[in-house]
Amino acid sequence: MNFANYDALSFDCYGTLIDWEAGIAAVLAPWASEAGLDLSDEQLLLAYADNEAEAEREWPTALYPTILANAFRRTGHDLGVNVSRQWAARLGDSVPSWPAFPDSPAALRSLAEDYELIILSNVHREGFAGSNVRLDVEFDRIITAEDVGAYKPAANHFDALDATLDEMGIPRERLLHVAQSLFHDHVPAKRHGLDSVWINRRHDRPGWGATPEPSGDFSYSVVYPSMAAFAHAARKPR
Repeated sequence: MNFANYDALSFDCYGTLIDWEAGIAAVLAPWASEAGLDLSDEQLLLAYADNEAEAEREWPTALYPTILANAFRRTGHDLGVNVSRQWAARLGDSVPSWPAFPDSPAALRSLAEDYELIILSNVHREGFAGSNVRLDVEFDRIITAEDVGAYKPAANHFDALDATLDEMGIPRERLLHVAQSLFHDHVPAKRHGLDSVWINRRHDRPGWGATPEPSGDFSYSVVYPSMAAFAHAARKPR
């Protein structure tokens, strides 16, 4: 890619910059153990994935902690085990504690030297504020599900992104979208006519994990296994 063609980068956060699978599994695994379920973290994430996407479609204006709690209850129902109010709240409140991928902070600091950085995330403002402390970078704009009243892959985030680019004076063809999730990000990015880069965080693991299989057409210009690799490739000559 010719990264000189771009002035701004928009990022999915959870799955790309923050390890949401580790964060979710940190709650699901002890719940499953307490319930006597002999399931691996990967099996639990697979059971969970579609339930979160369904909750987001059904309650697009609900804050993310409510989505997490509802998805957890649905997952328990599918597995034949009740999820108590306490366990549901534990997952709902866990977002600020989810770890950043180790390479995310340094990669973002490097990219911030050359690009405007925009967050495009399926989360609430309070949750992202906790994650931003872990990412240790100042984003130029932040767009959350709470702001747009919907969850990706709905178009709302990308419509808001267009308005944000207009405010920033950046032509949309000068923006590159960067994300892990084909389902949440690369499908709507293609629909919206945006160039994108796939950060394939699961390159060393089979399956989709906590992310549903993509249900529409998607494309991406190039794939990197990590934010570190992407930041190295995207650094502009000094």
